[in-house]
Order: sequence, then structure tokens, then C-alpha cells
Amino acid sequence: MRLALFLLLLATVVAHAAPQRIVSLAPHLTELAFTAGAGERIVATVEYSNHPDAARNIPRIGDAFRVDLERLVELRPDAVLVWESGNPAPMLERIRALHLPVVAFRTQRIEHVATALREIGRLAGTSEIAERAAADYERRIQELRDLYRDRAPLRVFIEVDDRPLYTVNGKQIISEIVELCGGRNVFADLNELAPAISIEAVIAANPQAIICTDDTVPDAAASWERWRHIEAVRTGNVYTLRSDDIARATTRLTVAAESVCRTLDTARQRLRAAGQR
Repeated sequence: MRLALFLLLLATVVAHAAPQRIVSLAPHLTELAFTAGAGERIVATVEYSNHPDAARNIPRIGDAFRVDLERLVELRPDAVLVWESGNPAPMLERIRALHLPVVAFRTQRIEHVATALREIGRLAGTSEIAERAAADYERRIQELRDLYRDRAPLRVFIEVDDRPLYTVNGKQIISEIVELCGGRNVFADLNELAPAISIEAVIAANPQAIICTDDTVPDAAASWERWRHIEAVRTGNVYTLRSDDIARATTRLTVAAESVCRTLDTARQRLRAAGQR
């Protein structure tokens, strides 16, 4: 009887300890909170939080780089979800100085998605929901690894902006997806996470496929047409993919990875048809 009463009291304490007023300061953290079963507790978020549809109705207090601190304090959050490598450090310092309960997440690699889901689940007391989502995500990623691990390697240029020309290095999540599919990021060894590069550097790397994101490069094939001495351009291997899927560290990365893998398989076929392999 005493044990049962103790467990009941413990459950009550845990339930009260779970945050009921959450603020998310990154679109992908908002999405992950919904996936982990805590979306209904989000009282404010930032611009571009558009997944799932319910997230579109949450009040905005800024974006990933600027937040209305006065409004944030007025909301009386008992958890502020922040993106460790994305939200500016000075902004996070100001939020912490307000003595608000900041919970930081590192979401730079594919495996970080499952980790973040489980952390949000523990925080919100929704671990059962979060664990199911995390396990399903890990299973689907592993299935893709197994399916594409023996594909012929391809030199791939990843374009995330064209004015100026920007790419990503090997530590960025898009690059990891390309690698999962048998691609090799031609700028993986650069030090910066998202470095600016020259067209001359791309020509020297001579990628066999070019993958662009649709939010900054609307017509990638047309923009690269003049550089036909690049193998990817000459063989018609310039592709545009949905940045909303491929650039956000959420469970939708499985959809992005499937798309990238199919795209690189198409590139391999075109290379073979052109006598390049």
C-alpha cells in the first residue's frame, strides 16, 4: 500500500515537473516537439515553423536569429528549446541571463534527430511517443544505408546558394545524406560548415552530379548550362531538391534521403549512358 502510494505521488510530481509552456526557437525543433508528442504545449515559436500544419497557427516571436525578449518573458515559458549551433550565441546568452529554462539541442548529424526526439520526450513526459518515432526514423535510415552502401561512388557538388556561391562541408547534414547514398561531397574537407567558394573551384573539382536546394537556386539547370565542361552539366546531372526536407534535422530527412538516393542513381545511369562509367 505504501509503495503504491509512493509511486502515485512520484508520478504526480513528474507530471507537474514536465513543462506545460514551451517556446521553440527553431523551426525544426518545433517540428520535433510535435513528433515527440509535445506540440500542443508550444506557446510560441519562430518564423518558418510550418510543419506540421498545426505549427502554422502558433504565435511567432521572431526568427532563428532575432527574438522579442520582452515577449518571451511575458509568455512565462517553463522550457525554451534552442538550436545550439544555429541560434546566435549572443542571443542565447541574453535569454539565459533572463533566468529562463533553456534546453539546448545539437542537431548537426543524421543521428541527432533521434537523440533530440528522445530528449524532448523525456523533458515533456512523452517518452513512449518519442521513442516510437525515434526508432522508426532510425530503422528507415538504416534501411537506406543497407540498400545504397555498395553503389558506385559519385563526385557531388552541393549548392545551397548561388549569389554568392555557397556549399557545405562534410560535417553538414546534407553532406551526410549524400554520403549515405554513395555520393562524395567534393568540398567535404573544407573547414567552414557552409563556405563560399568560387566557380573555378567547382570546375577544378569537376563533380559528376550537382544537387541544389530549391529555396535559393530556382532554376539550377539553367544557371549551370554555360559550364558544360563540368561533367555533371555535360551529362545532364544537375538537380534541384526540396530544401524544406533536406535541410531540416527532422524525421522528414528519411524522405529527403530517399530522394537524394534516387537522384544519384539517376545520375549513375546517365553517366553510364554517356560512356563515363
